[in-house]
Amino acid sequence: MSITAAVIVPHPPLIVPEVGRGQEKGIQDTVDSYHKAARFIAGEQPETLIVISPHAPAYSDYICMASGQRILGDLKAYGGTSEISAVLDEELIAAVEQRCRADGFPAGTEGGASVPMDHGTFIPLYYVNQYYTGYRLVICSLSGLSKEKMYRFGVYVQEAAEALGRKTAVIASGDLSHKLKESGPYRFAPEGPRLDSILTGIMKTGDVKAFMEVDAKLSRRGAECGLGSFIIMAGMLHRSAVTPEFLSYEGPFGVGYAVCLFRLEEPASEKAGDCYVRLARETLEHYIRHDRLMPLPEGLPAEMTKTEAGAFVSIKKRGELRGCIGTIMATQDNIAMEIMYNAISAGTRDPRFMAVTAAELPELTYSVDILSEPEPVMDRGTLDCHRYGVIVSKGNRRGLLLPNLEGVDTVEEQIEIACRKAGIDPEGVYELARFEVIRHQ
Repeated sequence: MSITAAVIVPHPPLIVPEVGRGQEKGIQDTVDSYHKAARFIAGEQPETLIVISPHAPAYSDYICMASGQRILGDLKAYGGTSEISAVLDEELIAAVEQRCRADGFPAGTEGGASVPMDHGTFIPLYYVNQYYTGYRLVICSLSGLSKEKMYRFGVYVQEAAEALGRKTAVIASGDLSHKLKESGPYRFAPEGPRLDSILTGIMKTGDVKAFMEVDAKLSRRGAECGLGSFIIMAGMLHRSAVTPEFLSYEGPFGVGYAVCLFRLEEPASEKAGDCYVRLARETLEHYIRHDRLMPLPEGLPAEMTKTEAGAFVSIKKRGELRGCIGTIMATQDNIAMEIMYNAISAGTRDPRFMAVTAAELPELTYSVDILSEPEPVMDRGTLDCHRYGVIVSKGNRRGLLLPNLEGVDTVEEQIEIACRKAGIDPEGVYELARFEVIRHQ
């Protein structure tokens, strides 16, 4: 797992003492939380730090990344004297841009050269740099694109970081509502506190994808500037198990400031014990993005590379079947290759569905069934729809149903469905075979 940590932080210039000149004490909880967030990032020792800022150069139809070798920033516009210089991670930036270009996605480095560091980036780095400076930097802007596209951009970044093996931390820079008080910058609106309650509630649960469900009208009337950052961050965390630590929220100046840490782990389905599932996912994603079979990965266990077996790959989207293709007997040199070819077929050649698109990939879940060699069945009493899959055959017609499927509770149902798939009369004469599976999901 390449992205190992993420934080949400605000970016009021007055939180820098030389700008605040004492006013920062009015948001002391935020100051203290900021230091904790910075130490949290430092503890991860990331090679790359990604900052998503609503104040970086932004376009209505394009997500921009800063480009060049180095970027400079200061707070002179706010009366500060501090300066920051950071080296950009040109390799990761290029990898993200390449992925976006390959899919025709509107994001990259156009307009991102020779641009000074914005304060939404400067302020998080001001705190991080007090504890750690051994990183290269990527700065991402927001845009007027849809929530779904901003989330998808985050997915591209995560995939590029993973492909490079880059240990990475993410900072989603953003203030919450600017309408908490009459004395605030945009006066008071009842939608302000309501919006902040929703946003901080999402932070506390760690269900970061829920940021996409925040009502657009409420967001607009609450006058936030961070939601886009949080959505892009959610895309970057789409493969992570997220544990939140909510540190603080306050808004005495009429603007909501929240600080939240997100500890990330590889989900169970992504760990080494489920390398079958990982292989299916990575194979289909590589094929969809590059239109070719990826090389057999190194480091797979011998049971996948030295043995042969039939295998089924099943794909679901939001709990609904999106494709399922498999082989009853081995057709490839090993189980790994069997999975790879069947993953591509399940995603692109199942006649019941249109081929999977790149936009769908983050929403897909996979399971892999490895089949034992089928054995003939002379007595239906030896069948068990939860333990055994069934094969019905008549002439050159053959139908198969996997075991332990939701909604299939009897052997009779299992056989009937298998017959129907093969166009065989369930009341007629046919041959039966059974098999067992090892399911990875």
